[in-house]
Amino acid sequence: MTAAEFVGLFARIGQQAQIQANTMPLTDITIRNAKPGDRTVKLSDGGGLQLWIEPKGGKLWRLAYRFGGKQKKLSIGPYPAIDLRAARARREEAKKLLRDGKDPGAEKRLEKLTGKANRDNTFEAIAAEVAARKKLAGKAQATLDKFHWFLDLAKPVLGRRPITEISAAEILVVLRKIEARGHLETARRMRSIIGQVFRFAIATQRAKDDPTLALRGALMAPVVKSHAAVTEAKAFGALLRAIDEYDGTPLTRHALCLMALLFPRPGELRLAEWREFDTEEAVWTIPAGRMKMRKPHAVPLPKQALSILEELRLISGDGELVFPSVRSVKRAMSENTLNAALRRLGYTSSDATSHGFRASASTLLNESGKWSPDAIERALAHQEVDAVRRAYARGAHWKERVEMAAWWANYLDRLRSGAKVIPMKPASAG
Repeated sequence: MTAAEFVGLFARIGQQAQIQANTMPLTDITIRNAKPGDRTVKLSDGGGLQLWIEPKGGKLWRLAYRFGGKQKKLSIGPYPAIDLRAARARREEAKKLLRDGKDPGAEKRLEKLTGKANRDNTFEAIAAEVAARKKLAGKAQATLDKFHWFLDLAKPVLGRRPITEISAAEILVVLRKIEARGHLETARRMRSIIGQVFRFAIATQRAKDDPTLALRGALMAPVVKSHAAVTEAKAFGALLRAIDEYDGTPLTRHALCLMALLFPRPGELRLAEWREFDTEEAVWTIPAGRMKMRKPHAVPLPKQALSILEELRLISGDGELVFPSVRSVKRAMSENTLNAALRRLGYTSSDATSHGFRASASTLLNESGKWSPDAIERALAHQEVDAVRRAYARGAHWKERVEMAAWWANYLDRLRSGAKVIPMKPASAG
C-alpha cells in the first residue's frame, strides 16, 4: 500500500467513525474535534438537528423537518457563534411552531422581514419623511428649522427605536427632562411634534396608535404670556424717538421703523425679499410660505414706508434679501436682532418686544375709532374663523386698509414729534 492510499484509507475510516457517531447525541468535545472531509460531513444531534461541516472547515447548524408533506431544511446559524445548547433551543422552538401548524422556515423569513421593517421604520426615519413633506408643502424655513430643532431633542432617546415599540412612558421621559429645566411650553410643543410623527406613521400603515394621546394632562401647563408691547400713545411716541436715535446698524434701525409702520410678524419682515415689493403700486406681498395662515398677504405701503425702502435699496438692494445678516448676504437677519436692539435702547423683555408692535398697532388703531375691526384684523393677517366672512374680508377692506395705512403712518409721525394727540371722532368705514 502506497502512502497516498494509506492516507485515503485513514480519512475514510475517520468519516465512518463520524457517521457512526451520528447515531449518538452530540457533545461539545465531539463538535470541537470534528474534522472536515472531502465532502460535507453531517453530524446529527437527533430530532432533525444537524451540524454540517464543510470541506473548508466551516460548521453550520441545520434543522431537517417535514411540513405539508414536504422535506425542508432550516438554517440556524454557524458554530461556535451558536453553541450546542443554543442550537438545541432553536430546535425546540421550531418543534413548537410545527405543533402549532406553522412552518419554521416561513416564520423565520417573516421575522427577518419584520426586523428589516422595524429598522427602516425608526422614529428618526419617519420623522425625516414628515419633515420632507412639510418642505414640499411650502412651509416656511423658520417652521422647518423649528421642527428639526424639536426632533433633535427627541432623537437621543427615540431616534433609533422602531416606532411600533415606542411607549408613552418612553416619550414621557423625553418630555420630563425638558419640563425639569423649566421649559414648559417647549415640553408641550414637543409632545405635539412627536404626535405628528406618530400620526403620519399611522396614516402610512406603520403604526397602530399614537402614544402621545395618553400623555394629555401629564405635563405642567405653561403660563401663557402675551408679547410685551407699548400700547399707550405717549409712550409709543417715546419708543419711536428712541428708534430714530438707535446707534446700531442702519438695517436694524430701518427694520424697527418698518415694524412700527407695517406691524408684520418679525419673521415676515426679517425674511423679506426685494422681489416682494411693488413700489409703483405701493404694495408688499408676503408669500404664503412665510405667513402663519399659509395665505399670501398684501400690505399697503404708505409714503413713509416707501421712503425707508429707498434708503434700504442703497444698503441691500444688490442682493435678494432686504435685511441680510451682517455675516452673509445669503442669510437673513437673525431672529434675536430686533429684540436685542430694543434691549440696547433700554426696553426690557417685559417692556417691549419686536412682536409687540402688532399689539401696539391693534390697540391704538382700535382706540382711534376710525377703522372697522374687520379691516384691522385683515391688516394684522388674522384668520377669520367663518369661511364666508373670510372670503368677503379678502377684498372688501382693501380700500379702507390703504387709507388706514396712510393715517397710521401720519399718526406715528405726530407721536414721534411729541405733539399732543387729540382723540378723533369715529368715521364711518366701508
